[in-house]
Amino acid sequence: MVAPGSLGSRLGAVFPFLLVLVDLQYEGAECGVNADVEKHLELGKKLLAAGQLADALSQFHAAVDGDPDNYIAYYRRATVFLAMGKSKAALPDLTKVIELKMDFTAARLQRGHLLLKQGKLDEAEEDFKRVLKSNPSENEEKEAQSQLVKSDEMQRLRSQALDAFESADYSAAISFLDMILEVCVWDAELRELRADCFMKEGEPRKAISDLKAAAKLKSGNTEAFYRISTLYYQLGDHELSLSEVRECLKLDQDHKRCFAHYKQVKKLNKLIESAEELIREGRYTDATSKYESVMKTEPSVAEYTVRSKERICHCFSKDEKPVEAIRICSEVLQMEPDNVNALKDRAEAYLIEEMYDEAIQDYEAAQEHNENDQQIREGLEKAQRLLKQSQKRDYYKILGVKRNAKKQEIIKAYRKLALQWHPDNFQNEEEKKKAEKKFIDIAAAKEVLSDPEMRKKFDDGEDPLDAESQQGGGGNPFHRSWNSWQGFNPFSSGGPFRFKFHFN
Repeated sequence: MVAPGSLGSRLGAVFPFLLVLVDLQYEGAECGVNADVEKHLELGKKLLAAGQLADALSQFHAAVDGDPDNYIAYYRRATVFLAMGKSKAALPDLTKVIELKMDFTAARLQRGHLLLKQGKLDEAEEDFKRVLKSNPSENEEKEAQSQLVKSDEMQRLRSQALDAFESADYSAAISFLDMILEVCVWDAELRELRADCFMKEGEPRKAISDLKAAAKLKSGNTEAFYRISTLYYQLGDHELSLSEVRECLKLDQDHKRCFAHYKQVKKLNKLIESAEELIREGRYTDATSKYESVMKTEPSVAEYTVRSKERICHCFSKDEKPVEAIRICSEVLQMEPDNVNALKDRAEAYLIEEMYDEAIQDYEAAQEHNENDQQIREGLEKAQRLLKQSQKRDYYKILGVKRNAKKQEIIKAYRKLALQWHPDNFQNEEEKKKAEKKFIDIAAAKEVLSDPEMRKKFDDGEDPLDAESQQGGGGNPFHRSWNSWQGFNPFSSGGPFRFKFHFN
């Protein structure tokens, strides 16, 4: 007997009647084998029971080589193949066993199981019927009858599935095929048929899953690899598409459709890889040009247009071209309202344009779809700080420059305004007081925006000269007196305190 929990017990639970193999006693006289073959069979049997499948297989290979007419050697080797999940290799061995010993019902019953799994229903039924006619044991008879009933049911379901497919009732066909494939798990043709149904129902990823199984089940299945590649391509997954079409060409390097498709995918893949490398290098203008080429190369697949525009949107945002970024990002969001990347990039562009309310809306929308994104959380906090800051004073507005203005632009704007609003230019007392306040604002703006560290704090929503936002900081520049700003040169690019500058 086989001990509970042993390999033989576990195999028997998966493949009925394999216990016959493990407990099968070698009949040397009947088989007429020599001592070496007997030794290989016995050692292989022990290794199999111990779960050492590769070693057991080697012993059974040797036994078959030593006696090509030994049905026990073939049967035991078939068992190892099955235990290793190699049913294709097991089937010829089982057939050889039946040829050598027609009344070996265990082998015929096991072959019937494999044929049923492969969806070869007529051949499986023939084996089960032959078992019933060969004076089987009680268990073998019960199993054969059970499998015949199951096979009949599969025949009926297959007929219904085909009728539903012909009637374009793809949902019903899928339901029938689901039930069949629970039993006929190795039927490549039925999986390809269900893939067709999934395509008709608009579920390409499920179709890919079935086609991948079909490619493994049927050797040399170039059609399956071609279809998988084209489906991935339509979904915008160019890398997987390229990988699958290469598998097709490995099987047949002269496959016309696979080769033509391969050239197209490779060209597109190269453009996208090049564009992404340019983005990593910060060469956003060149990357934009590459993605425009992607759209021209494949105008018929919408996914590549959307993904290209999404990346162009990103490039414009990072390159501080907010108007262009907002326009392209908005196009993407019209097609995909929940596109988190486009929402984040448009929000950044809105910040550059000082459209803080709009930026906050985009960050909040992005956060609804990705709560744990730190970049979104930090962007939202920054937008909220900048909105609050804008309601107080804005050094950029004071100087009349953009938030992405260069230092030279800031100095130039400062000099012009300092010259215009210097209090010495005004004689009227009220006008002089107004000019003094204006001049203080201009000087404060220049002090902050010309200092990289202070400017970064301000850009992050923190006023480096405001006592409220700077704990223990230097106080509010608007509280400084006019006298504290006298005596510095508005035309100097250094600090404010240089020498007294008078206007005549």
